[in-house]
Amino acid sequence: MIDLQVRKESGQVVASSRGFEWTQELIDLDPAVFPMLAGLCAYLDTVFNQRQIPMLLAELERLPVGLIPEPVLAEIRRFSTVVGDGQHLYLWFCGD
Repeated sequence: MIDLQVRKESGQVVASSRGFEWTQELIDLDPAVFPMLAGLCAYLDTVFNQRQIPMLLAELERLPVGLIPEPVLAEIRRFSTVVGDGQHLYLWFCGD
């Protein structure tokens, strides 16, 4: 399971949500095509800053339908907007 959080630079959690199940299809993403998403790991935390968010969102648009459930995609997009509109905020994908 990978959960989602928006955190301030200080580490304070601004928003959090239950994320999504880690599947073999996500593990097998081609890093040449999905460099941001291929970096996610079910056992580690991955952090995206404000400048990386547009690249992450572009990759999400190219994902095969259903690979990440639509409600989770909507939450990632919502959290990405929070990060993009704020200052010193980061999108965290929190692995187990």
